[in-house]
This record gives sequence, structure tokens and C-alpha cells, in this order.
Amino acid sequence: MNKLKQTLEKVLKTESCFVDPESGGLNYAKVKDSADKIDERLISLLIEHKELKKKFFIQIKDVYVFNIQDFKFFLDESKVDNSYSRYTREIGLADRDGLLKDRSEEVVLDFPFKDCVLQGGQSTEEGTDIYFEYSDKAKKYEEKTAKRNEIFFNQVLAHDEIDRLYDRKALVSWKRFTKDSKKDGEAVKEIKRDKTGLIQENLIIKGNNLLALHSLKSEFAGKIKLIYIDPPFNTENDEFKYNDNFTHSTWLTFMKNRYMIAKELLSDDGIIAVTLGHEESDYNKVLMDEIFGRHNFLNHVTNSTNDPSGFKATSSKIFSTANHLYIYAKNVKNVKTKKLYIEKSYDENYKFVIDNPQDFYKKWRFSTILENLAKENGYKNVKEYKKNVHSAQILEDSAKFADLNKERVFRTAAIGGGAYKKRKDTIELSKKNKGVVFQHTNEDIENFFILNGEGIVFWKNLYKDVDGKNIPAQALTDVWTDISWTGIASEGGVTLKNGKKPEKLLKRIVDLTTNKDDLVLDYHAGSGTTCAVAHKMNRRWIGIEQLDYSDNNPETRMKNVVLGDKTGISNIVDWKGGGEFIYFELAKWNEQAKEEIENAKDLSALVKIFDALYEEYFINYNVKNKEFKDKIIEEENFKNLTLAEQKRMFLTMLDLNQMYVQESEMADKKYRISAEDQKLTKAFYSKK
Repeated sequence: MNKLKQTLEKVLKTESCFVDPESGGLNYAKVKDSADKIDERLISLLIEHKELKKKFFIQIKDVYVFNIQDFKFFLDESKVDNSYSRYTREIGLADRDGLLKDRSEEVVLDFPFKDCVLQGGQSTEEGTDIYFEYSDKAKKYEEKTAKRNEIFFNQVLAHDEIDRLYDRKALVSWKRFTKDSKKDGEAVKEIKRDKTGLIQENLIIKGNNLLALHSLKSEFAGKIKLIYIDPPFNTENDEFKYNDNFTHSTWLTFMKNRYMIAKELLSDDGIIAVTLGHEESDYNKVLMDEIFGRHNFLNHVTNSTNDPSGFKATSSKIFSTANHLYIYAKNVKNVKTKKLYIEKSYDENYKFVIDNPQDFYKKWRFSTILENLAKENGYKNVKEYKKNVHSAQILEDSAKFADLNKERVFRTAAIGGGAYKKRKDTIELSKKNKGVVFQHTNEDIENFFILNGEGIVFWKNLYKDVDGKNIPAQALTDVWTDISWTGIASEGGVTLKNGKKPEKLLKRIVDLTTNKDDLVLDYHAGSGTTCAVAHKMNRRWIGIEQLDYSDNNPETRMKNVVLGDKTGISNIVDWKGGGEFIYFELAKWNEQAKEEIENAKDLSALVKIFDALYEEYFINYNVKNKEFKDKIIEEENFKNLTLAEQKRMFLTMLDLNQMYVQESEMADKKYRISAEDQKLTKAFYSKK
């Protein structure tokens, strides 16, 4: 074996992370990955060995530079095991390091802007630039619109911009809402915490959700049990307030940035659930595999949303009623979802009845449900009964009879597997004695009876507690068609066209993944369905929303919930009202300039604002102060624009990357953040 290779292997094996635990050999994939990342452990091992330092480092004056390409090339070329015999028992894509399926973490979804941070661009308003262009034909400035290029920061190059973007933001407009609060809420006097210092408040946060998530990190990292989101589907349909028309790669970047911080917020036994349409669901699965780990995938649930009866028959496509719910664990080893049940309709196979259940099982006599119904309704026999009664009525009556007599209504089913092996002799004896009930000698399972070689299964065995009702039920599967999406417009007293989810859907997700007092987060809060359901189910919650839905926002809905909202799941969970929540906003900066411009009464007021923009606010880098003031504002053509058009032109100067105030800078008087807001911001970020 090559001497240098022997030396390298010996040195690298002193670090356990570079050793394959099964074979004891060098884990080449791990070593190469560490080289790409300039892993301190790898570099230290190499540079501290004289021979390896000479081979894999270049000396430039007094500095040694690691030659990554030479090092990785040596790793590849010095490997002597070129045999493919190790693959003889398995089929799959492979390279010299082995089967790709065994290294799923190395197979990733690659797309443009993957190494970038996308700040926002969620609303149609944010996604459009308004500008003015001089028309020679019209002899005036004309308003133009264009799709704004989304704001990307490259993670490798823009460290300062990204650090600033992710820094904690100042928090303002604090209000607490309780059952006794006035319409506009009451002042926040304190922020309640538990013994460990964790904030114990329900929160609604208004502002960019990426920035809000990073602002939550210092307080809630590793504390969230469930994150549920209903993000923009990327449907190329702009009727919804979200910018639902991202380019494919932009949408993926938008989601990736938020998934990365969401993962940090999840507890070790936390779960994230994401609802999407068909437009991006497949790519989202691959993206979530990469970020959360394919091994942490729990379920892909399909649920039906629309009634196909309203679909236009002229469409060339199959009508789509499916939404897709992707569920991932942060660490699958720490997660155990609950087993839930849904209502099951009557099963006609349960047609037999024990006539004398009080007697010893050997003396049981049997009839059918139809025989009992025929007799109860005055018919001579089943044939006459079926002839005179509609089949739908017969089914309804059979279901009622089964419900009233569930302890003695049954069916028989084949016995297989270990149960058959254990009771084989008794089963064979039962087959020879038709109509007689048997029990296996020393039977250790209660009510395990055998009739005609098959097991007796009682209708009562299917009864479970579902939403407080003892009803026939079946285990929940990954196809949900039992939750109605019609009639939900009034839930919570708010309306959100094409974006609202049924409270029953969220109840199921919360039921499946959380327990009382667990913390739930929705960073696409919309009309506040997740917050409302979590509140009614005695979970703690955080909702983040940056769009303005007027009176259909999450704070309006949560006021209704606190006051005792009777819609949605309220009857199911016996909701009477109560609890409280805090509302606050990320402190906007350029937003204030925007409001000043919009409130200006005339052009002279706009001109006064112009100079203040340069002194106090952040202006787009391509705006030239003197040129704008001398060549545009003073031109007659500009003065002839309407005030509304002049205002729009001023608004285009604002830098949309500087919309929020940093917590570290909130004391600066130019931001005009009140002493009380500063005090509450400090209290929020200060664990006690």
C-alpha cells in the first residue's frame, strides 16, 4: 500500500468521526465532506503532521493554505479497492464510495439561489415596482409597473447583510387581550415566564415572518412542539394576497430559508407539518428531505378540499380536490404520534345476532339483523320485508339496530398467523361442529370465541371515543376525506377567501402531534386558524403574519376566541372562552417614511419630506439626491402629475431591505421608539 496513504489513514483514524463504525476503515465520504467545509478537526490533523503538511498545504510567506483539490484527488486516486463484488446483493445507483441510497444525505435538491437568503416578497404589493417614464408622445411622465426582482443575499458573499437581516428586531405596539379587555386591548405590564425563564404568553406577531422567526430564536430555540404552516402554493394566481406567483427557484429559496430557522426552533421531539397544493408538493418533499432528513419523514397525508360538482365540464384536466400535508420530525427517534380514529359507517358484514347472550356460550342461538327487523315491522319474513321497504331505509334501520345491540351483533372472520397456530386444533374441531361456539383450552384473550372455524368479532369492538362521542370508528389513515371544507366561511368571525382551513383539520393535526400546554407555531398565520384551534385545545401558541387582512386578521379572530367564539370546533371541545394573548409588531422604519409620504397634503409637503429621507431613512442606492431634486421635482412635467402619482414616485425611493429597526439600535432617537416599547423589547429578549 502507498506509504503516504498508510500515513494519512493512520492519522485520520485517530479522529473517530472519520472512521466507518461497521468496517473500521476510513469513511472517505466524511473526510471529503470535511475537506469541503474546511473542518477544523481535519485541518488540525493534517497540518500537525510534517509529511502531510508538506503534501497538502501550500506555503505563502508565513501562511499555509490547504490545497483541497489535491487532497480530494489523492483520496480518490489512492483507493485500491476497485472491486464491485460488494454490490452483488443490491441494485442501485452507486459511485466509488458505495450505493447512493446509503448516503441519502449527500443527494440533494439543487436549484438557482439555493445559497441565497430571500427576505420577503410575500404580497402582491411588495412584488411590484411602480416607476415613472417620460413619454415623448404624451409629453408627460406616465406611471409604469413592473414585477420587482426579489431581494436575494448570497450566503457566501453577503455576511454583513445577512447578519443584519437576522439580528433581533425592536418590538412595538404591544397590547394584551383578555376576556375583560376593551376593543383595543390593554397595556402590557409584564411578560410572563415559567421557572426556567421560558415565555408563557400566547403571541401574535405582525411583520416579515423570516425576520420574526430569527427574532424568536434566542427565546424559543428548541422549544416548539409543533410548527404548522399553510404557505403560498405558487399557483400563478394573484387573487390571493400572497405573492402566489413566485418563480420555481424563488419559491424554493423562500421556503428553504424559513425551514432552516424553523428546524432550530423545534424541540427534540418536535414536528413540522406543511400544507401544499400539487404545484410544488413534490419539490417540497425533496427540499424537506434535505433539510430535516429523509429518515425524519413521518407521513404524506392527502386530504380532499373541494366539491367536484362545481367544476367546469369544459376543463381538459382531471378535477383536483387534493391538498398535501407533509409531516416531518426533528428527530424521529424522539417522536411518537398518537393513534387517532375517525367515524366509521355501519358495515353490513356485521349481520348476525346472538339471541340469548345471557346464556353460556355453548347454548347461544343466532339470527340475523334482517330477521329481527322483519319481525319488529310486522312482516312474515325477510323476503317480504325487503320487498316492501326501500334498501336505503333498510340500511339505516340496520345501522340503528346494530348500535342499540352492539354487544350481541357480530360477524365472523378468518383466524390467521400466530392466532391460528395456537388454536389450530380448536378451529378444526369447530369446523366439524357447525353452529356451536367453542373457546380454546386455557384461552387467555377475553371473548375470543370460535364459530364454524372462524373468530366471532362483535360490533361493539369497533366503538371508540371520537371527539367525545362513543361511536363506531376506524384507525386514521393517510387519506382524509371526512373533513368538510364547505361552510367554514364564518369560522372565527373572519373571512379569508381561498386561504382558510377548517378548524377540524387543524384539530386533527394538533391532536395527532401535541399534548396539553405544548407550544404551537404558525408563521403563515393568515386568518389565525392554527392559533384559534391551539387556544381552544389548551395549547400555547405563536402566530406570525405580515399581511394586512383588515378585520379578517388573526388578532380579530383571537379576540373572538377569547370572548367565547362558538364556531369551528367549539362545540366539540366545549369551548366557553377565556385565556389571553399579546399582540406586537416588528418595529418598521422605512414604513414610517412611507406613511409620511402617503399623508402629505401637497407637493410642497413632499419636497420637505425629501430632504428628511436622506437624513433619517434608508434610500435606494440608485437614487441620486441632487439629480432627483433638480431635474425631476423642479420640472414642470413632474409638477403636472397628480399628487397620487407624485407620492408613488417618492415611494419608489425607499430601500425595501431596511424596513425594520434592529433591537441593538432602537435607542437611537431617530427611530422614535417609545421608552415603554424599548423596555418591553428588552424584557422579551432577556431570560430571567
